[in-house]
Amino acid sequence: MPPQAPPPPAPAQAEPWGPSRAHQPGAAPQQPHAPGTAPPQPQATGTPHSSAHGSPVPPPPAPPAAPPAGVTVPQPAAAPAPAVSEVRFDRPPQPDAHGPHPHGPDAHGPGTLPTPAVPPQPGGSPQPDEYPLQAPDPRVATDLAAQTAAGGKVCVACRAGHVDPDGYCENCGHAQPRERDHMEQESGPVAAVSDRGLRHHRNEDAFAIGCTALPDGSPASVAVVCDGVSSATRPDDASLAASKAASESLLAALPRGTHPQQAMHEAIVAASRAVNSLADEPATAREHAPHQNAPACTLVGAVVTAGLLVVGWVGDSRAYWVPMDRASPPARLTEDDSWAAQMVAAGLMSEAEAYADERAHAITGWLGADAYELEPHTASFKPDRPGVVVVCTDGLWNYAEAADEMARAVPLDAAARPLHGARVLVGHALDGGGHDNVTVALVPFPAPAQGAGSA
Repeated sequence: MPPQAPPPPAPAQAEPWGPSRAHQPGAAPQQPHAPGTAPPQPQATGTPHSSAHGSPVPPPPAPPAAPPAGVTVPQPAAAPAPAVSEVRFDRPPQPDAHGPHPHGPDAHGPGTLPTPAVPPQPGGSPQPDEYPLQAPDPRVATDLAAQTAAGGKVCVACRAGHVDPDGYCENCGHAQPRERDHMEQESGPVAAVSDRGLRHHRNEDAFAIGCTALPDGSPASVAVVCDGVSSATRPDDASLAASKAASESLLAALPRGTHPQQAMHEAIVAASRAVNSLADEPATAREHAPHQNAPACTLVGAVVTAGLLVVGWVGDSRAYWVPMDRASPPARLTEDDSWAAQMVAAGLMSEAEAYADERAHAITGWLGADAYELEPHTASFKPDRPGVVVVCTDGLWNYAEAADEMARAVPLDAAARPLHGARVLVGHALDGGGHDNVTVALVPFPAPAQGAGSA
């Protein structure tokens, strides 16, 4: 058979894994040569290639300066393809769950190269970031949505990772805010807000609010606020246990017809028992922390019924009365169990001098197993006009200590919008420095059917 003419040459493409084997148009294929001899040089023939049937094939474009016929022109060696470490992709390589893609332009599209199957070699060009940030996998986002619907938590930072039981994002590692860092709640006409503040690493305050009905069907509102003693063990647990026990006791006793002041006394006793039970810890725990005191906290609570206001407290958390019309003066309804209060009561120091002393906030009464003696304080009042009761920890009243200062901080519409009013008061403390945990509950007092004085 007659010899077949070579097919038309395809455009030269560099193969990804080694030097190019394409030869120049019009040049003879290179043949092996003997060692030690110079390789033969290709000769320019000037004759166009022909197809297998003898039809002429258009020659490739002529070079800019064609050499004269018969003159041998050395051809430059084909440039090797870039090394693996220098491969540049026209588009990012796509991952394949079944392994590397097959080589070739059909597998990756025109002008692209496959993903290198070997790591970059040292000494090559700078590589892209080995750990690029990528958008969350839609399948993972779907799983997270299902976890959230089932009660799981999603990271507040990346909005893509699941929060582990320790409070850290499994995707970005961001520590999540604790649930008690900021709490808000409404229950009927009562509202409360608690915030960690700007200086403390956790919130050791707690509150509990609720509504119920007296035997005659009239409504009653309840608010309890507790402040954990920081020098004691587990102060956050103590405040939470005390507020929960006191509110449950009040909401159970009032519908039975127990007088609100007696119910308040019983609630404080129940709260004390709840905090005392926290001290019943294993002996080994006490051995590891012998210098720490038993769990302890302060407590202040308020009960509002039709025409009657009852407060109860132990420690230095306070309750204030603020009339809505501001026509009558506001008042502080509690007296602190503190060193400063004792100095003032004994006539040894003025109030300004006592509270300027560094010992002013040392409390003399608290709830806890190591308390000297439980002395619940209760008082009842019959305001003659509508107003609002401010039940708070010292994280708020440190920035509005006097009754008139507290009244100026309370919004005029606090009775109609108690949650908004509580937020404003917490913001007032944070703007003042937020040196302590801040907790406040607002209990509106309705307009009485007829005027009454203090009971």
